[in-house]
Amino acid sequence: MEDKKLEQPAKPFSRRDFVSAALGASLMSMVPPGVRSAAWAAGSDAPEKKEVKIGFIPLTDCASVVMASVMKFDEKYGIKIIPTKEASWAAVRDKMVNGEIDAAHVLYGLIYGVQMGIGGPKKDMNVLMSLNNNGQAITLSNQLKDKGAIDGPSLAKLVAKKEREYTFAQTFPTGTHAMWLYYWLAAQGVNPLKDVKTITVPPPQMVANMRVGNMDGFCVGEPWNNRAIMDNIGFTATTTQDIWTDHPEKVLGTTAEWVQKNPNTARAVVAAILDAGKWIDASLANKQKTAETIAQKAYVNTDTEVIVARMLGRYQNGLGKSWDDKNHMKFFNDGAVNFPYLTDGMWFMTQHKRWGLLKDHPNYLEVAKKVNRIDIYKQGAAAAGVTLPKSEMRNHKLIDGVVWDGKDPAKYADSFKVKA
Repeated sequence: MEDKKLEQPAKPFSRRDFVSAALGASLMSMVPPGVRSAAWAAGSDAPEKKEVKIGFIPLTDCASVVMASVMKFDEKYGIKIIPTKEASWAAVRDKMVNGEIDAAHVLYGLIYGVQMGIGGPKKDMNVLMSLNNNGQAITLSNQLKDKGAIDGPSLAKLVAKKEREYTFAQTFPTGTHAMWLYYWLAAQGVNPLKDVKTITVPPPQMVANMRVGNMDGFCVGEPWNNRAIMDNIGFTATTTQDIWTDHPEKVLGTTAEWVQKNPNTARAVVAAILDAGKWIDASLANKQKTAETIAQKAYVNTDTEVIVARMLGRYQNGLGKSWDDKNHMKFFNDGAVNFPYLTDGMWFMTQHKRWGLLKDHPNYLEVAKKVNRIDIYKQGAAAAGVTLPKSEMRNHKLIDGVVWDGKDPAKYADSFKVKA
């Protein structure tokens, strides 16, 4: 019954609804007064824009943006989300920066790259929410398997022989996939900038490029890792959740200027996507429907079965191993996925510094507070009735045993043996 209820278009969200959904005064008290008054500017909480263009790349993790539109979760908050399919992350960046799209399903590290003036023009950017955790992977070619390289240690041995130059692809220089690939290679003792060659390839073009021999391995989001296995051109060497369990991945990103002009719209979009993420994660049937929807030509444009297996956490690596992964792609996880933790934003800057993209240490915490709009997220979460975590920071142990807690980011960034 719950699903049927969710599918009914609801009336636009009124201020009275917002306040009642705000979990009482306690939640609103966490939002600074200045922010509260800005959110209800001119005595109205109505969205400034009724139609919101959100760019996306054909990947499984665009699902909550697409389903917010398809299932009409957006109507409840007085907006219409229009997902627009883009060809590459560079195109997403350019269209966001020049205002052709309002916001985007985008790589966490891309937003920070633009903010810091690396990987594109410098512009003040905002992260409104995190869209998903986990669900990316590193795929190696069958040619590497034939040479005995099937995991990190065996790949490191092969690279050390220096029989030839090995090439690995990521999707954007400051993006998540570049950082997972570099972190994983470095954890094996391979310097991604010196010991191998790295290139940038848009996600939907990864499989075709590996098929013709343009690279030996790549890091990308699903479903393109599973597609490589099904097409018998590669296998999964590691998943990103094995590099960092419940890692930050795509975010809802936009320019600071857009949020300044459209704070109510920003809040409404966050609320609608929270509803969508909650719905996707609620049942296997909802995940199946999501996979069928995003497989369509307008979105990811591949077979449903390529998407659905890993979306449900049913993995096989192309080497004969199958397993159920409890840390598969998550879109909600009681809101833990979506909160824009300051430590998540800071981590990407530490890696940008580690790999020489940033020349100097920024004020990590100050930048993260500016970029990650926790104030807007809290308003959207209140509207959607989503609880908040106890802290704006979180800590994790990564694949190499190193703990990231955000307490001393400069020391952390400088602590790695393998770096630029």
